[in-house]
Amino acid sequence: MKLVEEKDVKIVDAKFTDLFGQWQHFSMPIEAFSPELAFEEGMGFDGSSIRGFQSIENSDMILLADPNTAILDPVSEMPTLSLICDVYDPITREPFSRDPRYVARKAVAYMQSTGLADTAFIGPEAEFFVFDQVMYSAGEYSSAYQIDSIEGPWNNDIFGYGHSIPHKRGYFPVPPLDTLQELRSQMVRTMIDSGIEVEVHHHEVGTAGQCEIDMKYGKLVEMADKVQMYKYIVKNVALKAGKTVTFMPKPIYADNGSGMHTHQSLWKDGKPLFAGDKYAGVSQMALWYIGGILKHINALLAIVAPTTNSYRRLVPGYEAPVVIAYSARNRSAACRIPMYSQSPKAKRVEFRSPDPTANPYLAFAAMLMAGLDGIRNKIDPGKPAENDLFEEENMGDVSLTVAKLNEALEALEADHDFLLEGGVFTPDVLETFMAYKYEEEIGPVSLRPHPYEFVLYYNA
Repeated sequence: MKLVEEKDVKIVDAKFTDLFGQWQHFSMPIEAFSPELAFEEGMGFDGSSIRGFQSIENSDMILLADPNTAILDPVSEMPTLSLICDVYDPITREPFSRDPRYVARKAVAYMQSTGLADTAFIGPEAEFFVFDQVMYSAGEYSSAYQIDSIEGPWNNDIFGYGHSIPHKRGYFPVPPLDTLQELRSQMVRTMIDSGIEVEVHHHEVGTAGQCEIDMKYGKLVEMADKVQMYKYIVKNVALKAGKTVTFMPKPIYADNGSGMHTHQSLWKDGKPLFAGDKYAGVSQMALWYIGGILKHINALLAIVAPTTNSYRRLVPGYEAPVVIAYSARNRSAACRIPMYSQSPKAKRVEFRSPDPTANPYLAFAAMLMAGLDGIRNKIDPGKPAENDLFEEENMGDVSLTVAKLNEALEALEADHDFLLEGGVFTPDVLETFMAYKYEEEIGPVSLRPHPYEFVLYYNA
């Protein structure tokens, strides 16, 4: 309550995440705010109106705020206290099994129970596009989208500035070619004011406004919280500047997509466990961790690349990590061991397949569970990939990840026991997740005529 008094807070905002990664919230005036309700008894809401939560006959649910997440909301004009909450059943007073934050907390607890490590550090790199305008519609008799960006190559002859980033060469020239420098800097300062440590920001390869802001790594649950705040800040700061942001993996045809490369390492008693004398300076434990990710990669993709659009990014080329392999430098490999530093503290695994449409709580938990399975079962990741894996002479030696969301879901159906260890993921979490993806995403997308089909077939 000290923050409330210091900042003259007028509104309290309770935030939580649905099963598919969307941040939800409700707000109350400070006069109606009760610390006892927020932190002990619970704040009620209708769980049947939240995707993946409750049915209408069991709709009542409560939120309990985590006091460690209390900050002044970074984008609200009115002084607003922001609280991230956990979801509970009001009858049993037990955590709700389909609360993604609870799944993440259980993953950390399971890791600690194994004795293998006590801390999982996560460092996500969520990329995004900043556009000047987006219009889209999907009806029974029409379907269309249109994107506009001052940086788009298609606008070279309209604005006439003469400063244009060539196609796929957005990494990373200075202004005036980079038109988004000041906007990203404003996003970064807003993040820092909200407690997010930022290491660097820059333009990305995509030429129509692709950007990246890198947060400093942190503990698993805290980083999932920060990813939610990161996306919230990026979208709102852009909107206030008259622009719009998307974290869609592939909004533009024939250009680079947006990923969420996720760096991860395990520590115990304050010591890094991934540094050693094996390949690229990592430990045997790190190699087994990689082995677990590679073994379960197609099942993982259903959670870490969870949209139909994700698989428009995960295609050969465009720096897409579609090869089931690991390497120190090869960016087409699904797992990479960054070589920027020789410090033992910097030794980590970078899983390159995830994208920012993933629910960060479920994604980070699933990656950790796959890695732990690799360590516990001493899964050999095989030999590292050092060559260009897409050269014709090397193609016969590689395996590629699944190419569609339905294939990833089928892989998850066949390979999910590692997620159930320690009760981290429960069958109802996976069943609800998969059913929604089939019924609300894959089905509707597959049934709709595609605009390009008219180009191909209208005059057949």
